[in-house]
Amino acid sequence: MAENETTTNPAVGQADNKQVMLNRIYVKDCSFESPRAPAVFFAPMNPDVKVNMRTASQKLEGDDVEVVLSLTVEAQSDNRALFLVEVHHAGVFTVRGFTEDEKAAILGSYCPSIIFPYAREVVSDLVMKGGMPTLLLQPVNFDAVYLQSLAQTAGPGAAA
Repeated sequence: MAENETTTNPAVGQADNKQVMLNRIYVKDCSFESPRAPAVFFAPMNPDVKVNMRTASQKLEGDDVEVVLSLTVEAQSDNRALFLVEVHHAGVFTVRGFTEDEKAAILGSYCPSIIFPYAREVVSDLVMKGGMPTLLLQPVNFDAVYLQSLAQTAGPGAAA
């Protein structure tokens, strides 16, 4: 009765055996600096916050890849530092069955979008524990960021 029964894994493509799996997610490095504490707590704060973000990937054994999302958040008020937060949050992903271009898009867009909520939480916790006002980083469209980086890499002569 069940001779043709098959088991499917939603992470695996039916026809082409493509697979992306998150194996582990972790904080690789983080720091919080508030060079003017405790004086900063007694002055009015109207912070100018700058967020820088970058990603990097490193091939591991087999089809495993480590993807690191690095966030740097700087807050200043009256051109004086309030705080600096750096978080390097990483994930180990298994990526198999994709072309090199597809794999690059996965590592540059999909994987960072999985890591970002975790990194955002670490940044928020560090800022709060540093005695600063609540900081909530807005969501990021990593597809758009990846496409923008491709356009910049291609140079000014590339088609839009």
